[in-house]
Amino acid sequence: MNGQETKKIIREGYAKIAKQSSTCCGSSPSCCGGADVAQDISRNIGYSAEELSAVPEGANLGLGCGNPVALASLKKGETVLDLGSGAGFDCFLAAGRVGEQGRVIGVDVTPEMIEKAGDNAKKGDYANVEFRLGEIERLPVADGIVDAVISNCVINLSPDKKKVFSEVFRALKPGGRMMISDIVLLRELPDFIKNSIEAYIGCVSGAQLKDEYLSAIKEAGFQDVKIMGETAFPMEFMANDPTAREIVENVRIPREKVAEIADSIRSIKVHAVKPTSITS
Repeated sequence: MNGQETKKIIREGYAKIAKQSSTCCGSSPSCCGGADVAQDISRNIGYSAEELSAVPEGANLGLGCGNPVALASLKKGETVLDLGSGAGFDCFLAAGRVGEQGRVIGVDVTPEMIEKAGDNAKKGDYANVEFRLGEIERLPVADGIVDAVISNCVINLSPDKKKVFSEVFRALKPGGRMMISDIVLLRELPDFIKNSIEAYIGCVSGAQLKDEYLSAIKEAGFQDVKIMGETAFPMEFMANDPTAREIVENVRIPREKVAEIADSIRSIKVHAVKPTSITS
């Protein structure tokens, strides 16, 4: 798949999720109980009960792989940018951290998600949150206006991760920081996974090798690039199990092979800083 085909698949897949108001993009019987599944996934990846109850109903779709807001050290009055904001879950949590004097901008490529997030913002009366339609490779924000960038299991979907990190660097103020949760690989996945549409929407087949991912961040100009946490990420958490279902039901590979593939997938939390002065 080329970059444009990939983006089209992502938009269509996440539009379907937004319309279904659940974490599942398939037609399996396991798709029922979307809200409960989302809550369970979110608890498992680091969200507290207080955080889960603090956002409007429908904001949490269970699509993340970590909790970047918890580690971003947000302060009152700051401006925060969320890449791939979905239905607004992390944006609303960030809004509580930055307060009324702060500002949160969510960017998402899917019109249906932008509409859903806007509706959720109205329900929760979030006056300091706005959502913008756009690609994370071409962020619809001015240069140097944000204090912090967060993202949750989204950059792995981009076919041009170097461009994403370059755009994040551009949008940040000098001294600004990035805290992201994302999926990376310890080794290459088999071709049948990399070529799977379901696996791409489920955050797997677009993932990059960990060393390459970190190198792309450093090449963009970031300093103090640190992995703040790394865990094995069960495939059943990814978009409510589309990848695991495909592997087990359609491909019918042995269970030990499934475990081997799953073992190569990692959820990482990465923190990086834009230098206060840029030397050419």
